[in-house]
Amino acid sequence: MATDVQVPALGESITEGTLAQWLKKPGEAVKADEPIASLETDKVSVEVPSPVAGVLTEQLVEEGDNVAVGAVIARIDESATAGATAAAPTPAQSAAATTTNPAGAGETPALRSDEHAPIAEAGEEDHITTLSPAVRRAVLEYHVDPTKIKGTGKDGRLTKDDVIAAAEAQKSGTPAQAGAQAPEAKAPAPESKAPPPGPRSGPHQSSTLMGTLSPGDRREERVKMSRLRQTIAKRLKDAQNTAAMLTTFNDVDMSAVIEARSRYKDLFEKKHGIRLGFMAFFVKARALAAKDVPSVNASLEGDEIVYHDYLDVSIAVSAPKGLVVPVVRNADRMTFAEIEKTIAGYGKKAKEGTLTVEEMQGGTFTISNGGVFGSLLSTPIINPPQSAVLGMHRIEERPVVKDGQIVARPMMYLALSYDHRIIDGREAVTFLVRVKEAIEDPTRLLIDL
Repeated sequence: MATDVQVPALGESITEGTLAQWLKKPGEAVKADEPIASLETDKVSVEVPSPVAGVLTEQLVEEGDNVAVGAVIARIDESATAGATAAAPTPAQSAAATTTNPAGAGETPALRSDEHAPIAEAGEEDHITTLSPAVRRAVLEYHVDPTKIKGTGKDGRLTKDDVIAAAEAQKSGTPAQAGAQAPEAKAPAPESKAPPPGPRSGPHQSSTLMGTLSPGDRREERVKMSRLRQTIAKRLKDAQNTAAMLTTFNDVDMSAVIEARSRYKDLFEKKHGIRLGFMAFFVKARALAAKDVPSVNASLEGDEIVYHDYLDVSIAVSAPKGLVVPVVRNADRMTFAEIEKTIAGYGKKAKEGTLTVEEMQGGTFTISNGGVFGSLLSTPIINPPQSAVLGMHRIEERPVVKDGQIVARPMMYLALSYDHRIIDGREAVTFLVRVKEAIEDPTRLLIDL
């Protein structure tokens, strides 16, 4: 008996998505509720679970196809045995296999060009996963053995960053970072002369990578923008075209916050089970400053300004497929520990690609910390319909004058981009000064000053 697998509801106002990756191949056994495919929507990635236990017999769409909510994308046979009902490869898969390796010679299990090639995790031969097209291209490009790399993606799957980290570790002879294990250096087979790490190649160039390009060759790759990247691009450009955007700057001495973290970090972690970070201080400081300048927590709807008496902070988080902004709701009423735990949970979900649409919706203000990537200064773009975004940057010691003396202090630049249609310059500067005062004297956060 065959059961249809349909595209699940993807969230409010979202009617379709893109099939980003098949997680199961035809002929493979699946458990009930086990993910068989990954969908990419305008906001988040969503996994499609199998409604029943059985064997995947048919894949009705290909990776990269757009699919509507409710559309049938696969079929599961509840009575079949794994391997006995493997469906024939799709035309695209057959063509890819023929083009990449016509004779089938010189192909090692670690460098198979079949985009659904099963790969055993290092030390976990019983755990089989699949390589996505992007990861497969990276494996071919950097000439690493994926069986020697520990994946950091969901359920231990390899990501492109894992492959790059392993390649860098192999090149330098040091252990790989970000969860990847340094693979053993292996000489390529005579039939498989992959070039050293260099510019990326396109998905159609696998056979070229296998032996005809020299290190000096020039290459290009054309990759269609993901649905998420297209949405990000559109929203950011719309924000620039619509809002009267302006940015004001200030700097803040981080000495007091650093001292507080140093003094209480062990006790804080022991009591709450989470590390005390900088973000909680800035969320609290932002909530305090908004009491004096409520317009930074407002939004524009038509010819009306909507003032919110609650603070839902969108925290910009880097994910494998782009920047996402999950929302910390009622942040003004949270404790430091609650804020840190919520942000840490969102960071983990963003890395695994499991953020839900509901966790991304709403938000009355955004905080973006480019400092974690080393940014010294930036002009962040507001996230409509919000009216402002606070940009944090890296902390570095700089000479400043204190009480007539030149001293070194850990300083951070702050940037507030705001919609000048709602917020006046005086209000923007006042808000940023209030944040600066609260960070330089955290006692203000306790006594509401």
